[in-house]
Amino acid sequence: MTLLLLLLFAPFNAGASGNEEGSLNVKEVIFHHLGDGYGWEVPFSHVYRIPLPVIVRAQDGSWFCFSSSRLQNIEEVVNSEGKACLEAVPTIVTLHKNHGDSIKTYQFVLAHHSKHANKVVEIFPIQTAKDKKEFEDAKAAVAASNSGEDAIVDGYVEFNGEYYKEYKPLDISITKNVFALLISSVVVTLIVLGLARYYARRSDKTPRKGMGFVEMLVDFLYSGTIKSALGDKTKKFAPYLLTCFFFIFIMNILGLVVIFPGGANLTGNIAVTLVLAVIAFVMINIHGSKHYWKDIFWPDVPLWLKFPLPIMQFIEIFSMFTKPAALCVRLFANMMGGHMIVITLILIIFIFAAFGAAAAGASVIVSVLFTLFMLALDVLVSFIQAYVFTLLTTIFISMSTEDPHAKHEEHVDHISLPEEADVTASPKTT
Repeated sequence: MTLLLLLLFAPFNAGASGNEEGSLNVKEVIFHHLGDGYGWEVPFSHVYRIPLPVIVRAQDGSWFCFSSSRLQNIEEVVNSEGKACLEAVPTIVTLHKNHGDSIKTYQFVLAHHSKHANKVVEIFPIQTAKDKKEFEDAKAAVAASNSGEDAIVDGYVEFNGEYYKEYKPLDISITKNVFALLISSVVVTLIVLGLARYYARRSDKTPRKGMGFVEMLVDFLYSGTIKSALGDKTKKFAPYLLTCFFFIFIMNILGLVVIFPGGANLTGNIAVTLVLAVIAFVMINIHGSKHYWKDIFWPDVPLWLKFPLPIMQFIEIFSMFTKPAALCVRLFANMMGGHMIVITLILIIFIFAAFGAAAAGASVIVSVLFTLFMLALDVLVSFIQAYVFTLLTTIFISMSTEDPHAKHEEHVDHISLPEEADVTASPKTT
């Protein structure tokens, strides 16, 4: 755990400065660590990154693939204190492609002062008189709006004090979050196949250690949650629900690990939780019974509530979307909040360092203790949020697939009539 804290502390030394010299831009630091990127941060360094492939489609439809390491150069610069240090300096990636008898040049850059900040954009030099006039008009419009000198000119990107026309290409790069999703998928597959392989070889023995823990989770979810809610439909939905739980749980745990392959804030990314919620929405509604759809479009309420104004229909249709929306926001908010609290606790050290050694020393003790507590709590929250997402999805599927008429018939079939009285019994003696 101490190593984990050291790894967390390392990146802030080099990259926590804000717009003013010596200042700490807390917002920038937090969102930098929680956001996506074209590379994977190396522990103890804010400069070096594990490169990932950048795959973009240029304005004319040409596709390009290059390493994200080409977007930045590691250069030695002099900081505000007059000390030499290494810094990742953005650079223009120039590529060439044959077009018949000619060779066309393409330029890409990681935008900073642009509407597409921290994204790869294709840039074009402002050369013709028409292009220059369009840029001057756009810049004058921004100046007239009193947005300030650092205001972003829409459609243009500033690089090394010079403006270029920009185009946001179709970007299907393997970013940190995408690669972390692939890693999580591989880990879940290995865990599941490992447990299946164990039972195929040793069906008469109970697994131990790691596999024993996995089997305990499977049995807890299957018998205690899924089967009790879905009954005879358990085998149909259990594969999806179990996969959902382990996938979210592994993503949560890997997000708490600082070094590669961890560190990606997947479930704290609204796009990831939204996709999980959309899949749950499809599973809930595509398997909905006739009774489920009947209750949506013609519920059992007084007629004036559903005709001529479809009040109840509107409420029921709205609830179809609020259920998966709740799944999405609940998972995102809890995991995002946990990461933000840990980072903020660490930043307290650097904030109080400006007040002297005594304040810095006291803040270190407080921050370390609370960070350890929050990290331990986040491990528990990782399990709880994966379980809650699976539990609620199971309940929603159960509600959409249940058929009360079939349940009633099954209940009647199992009712045993009382045995007839023995009329041949001898009468009581008086």
